[in-house]
Amino acid sequence: MKGWMYILLCSDGSYYTGSTNDLERRIEQHQAGNGSNHTKKRLPVKLIYFEEYDRIDLAFYREKQIQGWSRKKKEALINGEPELLPELAIACRDLRD
Repeated sequence: MKGWMYILLCSDGSYYTGSTNDLERRIEQHQAGNGSNHTKKRLPVKLIYFEEYDRIDLAFYREKQIQGWSRKKKEALINGEPELLPELAIACRDLRD
């Protein structure tokens, strides 16, 4: 079963990362306030990025990976700048040390 990892932009400027096996239905749920506690309080939301996978478990794994990223890393992904990800990962690691 196919799966999608997606990133929403919330009305307060925050990002929400999720995964689903039906992207259109899931976005509708978020917009209706039935998606998650995070998005329910920050409507409306806008789909700004997604990746499609052959299996839902791969989309879920990717969701969990991206949820741990900094805002700058997420924005590099959203903006189609994957070449910045390694540098941002190092910078983020340095800040934690």
